[in-house]
Amino acid sequence: MSKQLYTLEFPVRCSPTILYEFLSTPAGLGEWFAEKVDERDNIFYFGWNGSFDQAEVVESEPEKFIRFRWLKGPKDEYFEFRIDKSEITNQTILVIKDFAEKKEIKDQSLLWDHQVKDLFHRLGN
Repeated sequence: MSKQLYTLEFPVRCSPTILYEFLSTPAGLGEWFAEKVDERDNIFYFGWNGSFDQAEVVESEPEKFIRFRWLKGPKDEYFEFRIDKSEITNQTILVIKDFAEKKEIKDQSLLWDHQVKDLFHRLGN
């Protein structure tokens, strides 16, 4: 069974510059995404409960988006953090794209919700 791309959007009260730091640096990601984060040569090492996963930065544009690919995952799957602006309200929107089995999308979305709540807490939202 192949995984499907899904997208989540979260309004955030924060400048794109500060938000991008939390999405693209080991120090920022270590505040909310993983217990431990290191980076060497465009490879990020994410640690949870003593185990590590590695992801490479596939593409990025400062203050706009960063896309990672798990090294153990399929070549065409990724997870992405994108910073958009609402044209109507001019509010900053964090857009997360990820892949999951269709039956797991709801659970994965809840996990992202939890992670983003940690991020917002760190940002003072």
